[in-house]
Amino acid sequence: MPPAKPTVAKMTDTEIARVQAYLRKTLGNTKITIEPPAKAGQSAEVTLDGEFVGTLHRDFDEGEVSYALHVVILEEDLPELPSKR
Repeated sequence: MPPAKPTVAKMTDTEIARVQAYLRKTLGNTKITIEPPAKAGQSAEVTLDGEFVGTLHRDFDEGEVSYALHVVILEEDLPELPSKR
């Protein structure tokens, strides 16, 4: 028998608010916002001052819920470093 797949449920408004509060406190930025996913199993979008920065995934496995933040950094957004002398 194949292993059981983790249960995927849509994140509740309360979960989103709690994770958002945690991220704001932990990262020290009140401009972090989590946009709820449209459907169960989809990731939520995380923005910083309206700018997309990544996705948030909810996982429920073996009776435990966890959240994974995936930060996306485009190479074109990286600053140039000063040249070494």
